[in-house]
Amino acid sequence: MARVPRQKTRPESHPVDEVLPLPKLSLYGFQHILAFYAGAVIVPILLGNALGLSREELVYLINADLLTCGIATIIQALGIWRIGARLPLVQGVTFTAVSPMIAIGIGAGGGTAGLLVVYGAVITAGIATYLFAPFFGKLAKFFPPVVIGTILTIIGLTLIPVGLQDAAGGAQLIGEPAYGAPKNLAYAFGTLLFILVVVRIGKPFLSSVAVLIGLFCGTGVAWILGDAHFGSVADADWFGVSSPFHYGMPKFELFPILAMCVVMLITMVETTGDVYAIGEITNKEVDGETVSRALRADGVATVLGGVLNSFPYVAFAENIGLVRMTKVMSRFVVVAAGAFMIILGLLPKAGSLVAAIPHPVLGGAAIAMFGMVATVGIQILGKVDLRAERNALILAVSLGAALLPTTVAPFFDRMSDDVQAVLDSGITLGGLTAIVLNLFFNVFTRRRPMEIDWDEIEESGPADPQIGTAPR
Repeated sequence: MARVPRQKTRPESHPVDEVLPLPKLSLYGFQHILAFYAGAVIVPILLGNALGLSREELVYLINADLLTCGIATIIQALGIWRIGARLPLVQGVTFTAVSPMIAIGIGAGGGTAGLLVVYGAVITAGIATYLFAPFFGKLAKFFPPVVIGTILTIIGLTLIPVGLQDAAGGAQLIGEPAYGAPKNLAYAFGTLLFILVVVRIGKPFLSSVAVLIGLFCGTGVAWILGDAHFGSVADADWFGVSSPFHYGMPKFELFPILAMCVVMLITMVETTGDVYAIGEITNKEVDGETVSRALRADGVATVLGGVLNSFPYVAFAENIGLVRMTKVMSRFVVVAAGAFMIILGLLPKAGSLVAAIPHPVLGGAAIAMFGMVATVGIQILGKVDLRAERNALILAVSLGAALLPTTVAPFFDRMSDDVQAVLDSGITLGGLTAIVLNLFFNVFTRRRPMEIDWDEIEESGPADPQIGTAPR
């Protein structure tokens, strides 16, 4: 009997590598922009105001930031050589660097003179991140689920108050009668409720763009009631390019460089958690090499930020929450988002249009997205045996440390500027605590640390109480 030749079937591509039709790429990509925008522009606004920059200089910083975000996002999601995780990760300026950059800039005299010292530190720290990335990737085995889950939970819980602050009217209204006004809360929770209803009753496609629809509808209602204003769009220029070293050649000073290198060390841990989180969401295998490629992209983006008058970069947790909500996993959607960012960076008028979305409307959407980040962390912690005292203490103490900067701010006010520059961040302090406690309890012991196999964790049974991972 003659054998029937087997037909070779092409393996189906993973959803992460799926190229969607152009209309869907554009729509989903623009949704990422709206989710990302508020967090992207807040860092240059905070830094520019702290250093006393003029309005024109502040607008320039925002455009430079958006342009660099777009380039960095494309590098991370698309991948170039051994740079970029090739996962749906959006790159944005890290909040961890805000306090150190303000301290560095003010210490250098403020204004554009302070920016030059900041950029010198940013460029050097970016180079150090790129060079250290392969070694850090090999250390991934020392970041078991108990550490990654704790850090992601901390990131989500730390960002939720930012969303709530926007829901109340935005940080610029703190101390004003309008802050927390019922009208602001109505916009925020009306937007959130609308998103939840669309997800609940909408078809899969509508559910995947629920955040986009909620932001548009919330802004439309605010405009009808006279609370959304588009006057700044008419005043903005049509075209503007951020030229390299716009404020002059950077200045390289030792202490600012050391402080920024410490900041980048923390962002490397944050990126590691984000990479594992997106792998968990998309069911895509993540290993040490994937982490190394992601960190190289962070390093390249940070160097590029220093050259193009921007700042240090990290994978944005906000957009990880969006991927979790929408279940749209294609990295090419994020590439499309990067292209939109570049356009916004080159067209100040277009950027001003997106910036006109009222803070309470953004806050309503952010509550859901930031909460999703914490949910991913909790999902990973579900793989950990928290009945083991060691793992429970790592989680408990790290959560307490993460809340310290926001609940007892005067404690840090009494410390030196050098210490404040590193520790005055819940994500930084909580993340460092989780890493140190894991080393203390699970690594520097007589037991040999076990490498982490995330596929095995998915399939195996009860966790090993000593390391928080499944036994081999």
